[in-house]
Amino acid sequence: MDFRTPELDQLTATIPDAYFELSAEDARDRYFADTRMLDGKQLAHNRFRTNPRTMVDHLLDQLALTGSEGWLDLGCGNGFVAEQIRPHLADGRIVGLDIAPGVLNAARTRMAGVATSCEWIEGSAEELSMFADGDFDRVTAIYMMHYVPDIDACLREVARVLAPGGRFILTTDRPDSMVEMFDVHFTVMKQMDAPRHLFKATPKARISLTNGHDQLAAHFTQVDLRTWQDQLRFSAVGPFLDFYAAHNYCCAASQPGDGLEPGFFTELRERVGEHVQTVIDRDGYFAVTKFTGSFICQ
Repeated sequence: MDFRTPELDQLTATIPDAYFELSAEDARDRYFADTRMLDGKQLAHNRFRTNPRTMVDHLLDQLALTGSEGWLDLGCGNGFVAEQIRPHLADGRIVGLDIAPGVLNAARTRMAGVATSCEWIEGSAEELSMFADGDFDRVTAIYMMHYVPDIDACLREVARVLAPGGRFILTTDRPDSMVEMFDVHFTVMKQMDAPRHLFKATPKARISLTNGHDQLAAHFTQVDLRTWQDQLRFSAVGPFLDFYAAHNYCCAASQPGDGLEPGFFTELRERVGEHVQTVIDRDGYFAVTKFTGSFICQ
């Protein structure tokens, strides 16, 4: 399944080279203070995807579980992934680690009562000293490594806690993933004469499918890349705007009080909605194309 087109490739020029860097404090206290952002993204991906295989389907292939492994999920969030992986680790061990207590509590609640051994730890992915060398057969970092302040320190710790013969799966995107949404976003921001500091790409550019290999190869002897595509198709503007807002309006941690009035976001949402509605009226849906994948490290 290949969604790439020459027209889509041309849109990549609209994504700035500069990218936001979200602090650990912002991630913990603002972006992931509760589960709303994660819930919105997860719901949209399940409801509007066109790839019949989910991200978890791909992840299960890469994990190659036998049912008794010890698994450390870095940035486990609300437990959405752990809930689906758990039946494949009926006799195993799951440890979820996240810096944000709000989403961590949601994971704890979601998984309460399951027979698989589960532990939920509040902490930073850079600091895994509570775990022994070779403590885990599998470690995952699913769309979260770009939030880690010191990526190299985190990867060094992952290599230490990974057992011989184990696997580390890092899932991330290409920088031009979801380019249709970013094209509309930056087009509208130009029309609004928005502050120049908002014209940046998402923090995922820090470690993406295009630059991640070299960062990982410094710590792992084998680094393989597996990619796949998906396309979310929205036939109504409301669900798309909910998805758009779940990315904090593509402005990283931007919010009222950062030199932006609440009316800025109201106008931004309205104008983006008008653009998207025009495409829906013309084509029947508004597409958001995902170029994504995982590095499998050993």
